[in-house]
Amino acid sequence: MEVTGLSAPTVTVFISSSLNSFRSEKRYSRSLTIAEFKCKLELVVGSPASCMELELYGADDKFYSKLDQEDALLGSYPVDDGCRIHVIDHSGARLGEYEDVSKVEKYQISQEAYDQRQDSVRSFLKRSKLGRYNEEERAQQEAEATQRLNEEKTQASAISVGSRCEVRAPGQPPRRGTVMYVGLTDFKRGYWIGVRYDEPLGKNDGSVNGKRYFECQAKYGAFVKPSVVTVGDFPEEDYGLDEM
Repeated sequence: MEVTGLSAPTVTVFISSSLNSFRSEKRYSRSLTIAEFKCKLELVVGSPASCMELELYGADDKFYSKLDQEDALLGSYPVDDGCRIHVIDHSGARLGEYEDVSKVEKYQISQEAYDQRQDSVRSFLKRSKLGRYNEEERAQQEAEATQRLNEEKTQASAISVGSRCEVRAPGQPPRRGTVMYVGLTDFKRGYWIGVRYDEPLGKNDGSVNGKRYFECQAKYGAFVKPSVVTVGDFPEEDYGLDEM
């Protein structure tokens, strides 16, 4: 194949390698020599430049030529957008060797040693009294959480299992049902009211994360906060969902 010069300053190609199973799409300057190009490929495929053999394939994956002239410009070869340059490694490394991160030695430090460092994020947070190291803010947050929990407990104590109710959650239409559960749960902090709706307007069957709190059909159960539940004489309404 005739080697010709191309005027476009850069070219976008796919890089593949005998060392891994994936391809990378990269843009390079056509003014790079093949020797310089190999050095840039070291960061892409992990193979030393001195151990590389380069092959050029067209966009249709047809073999064009080898890029074997170290002092030749990349643009002097018929490299165009969409072409693939395959790197054959001769260093002796095995396929996938640079993909298995479990083999990479990792730096580890004990909690005690990390606490002694003055240039760590933890040290900065402590000095600045930010986040969990701001004792005053944490105390205030805990007090507010305790207050909310006590308010929910008071609201929940006025709701009895078996009571008819109406749920008015923000942004949702009123829904009627029967109170089936009142109390704390494992799935989230605070007091919750388990409701069996009259129609399939819920999210569960009375169980969450594998734990059952009450019995009902699928999509008839829901857990809501006591503040959105009103108990009283709420007869069942026919929403006409069975006819849909």
